[in-house]
Amino acid sequence: MPHSHQRYSLSSITAHWHPSHSNANQPLSTPRIPTVKSIQVGSGFDVADDHIVKLVEANDLVITADIPLASEVIEKGGMALNPRGELYTSGNIKARLNMRDFMDTMRSSGLQVGGGPPPLSQKDRMAFANALDRYIATHQK
Repeated sequence: MPHSHQRYSLSSITAHWHPSHSNANQPLSTPRIPTVKSIQVGSGFDVADDHIVKLVEANDLVITADIPLASEVIEKGGMALNPRGELYTSGNIKARLNMRDFMDTMRSSGLQVGGGPPPLSQKDRMAFANALDRYIATHQK
């Protein structure tokens, strides 16, 4: 994850109010911070995503660029933030999901469309940090 260092630093600062989880189908190297927990799930299509959705509670924040995962998180009352600082909401996730599905259909039909997102820029990292700060400010317990 591009911003794991920020998330883990945040977790140590806010340890009194919110644990951080990392899910993957392979072992992850995580810092030794009491509120950081690494969970290894089985391999398979969307197994890690399904586990994340299972754990999400209202107002939990999930950091993801995976639009279908973000949609499921929002349906459960959670919040989804992408690594570029865009907060997915019930107001914008359907359009993002429709565009993602459209592009997937185009690729499946053999058309060469897009080449993936550009690398994260400093502007993206700043937008992410600012969006994370806003989330913390409004959700501190």
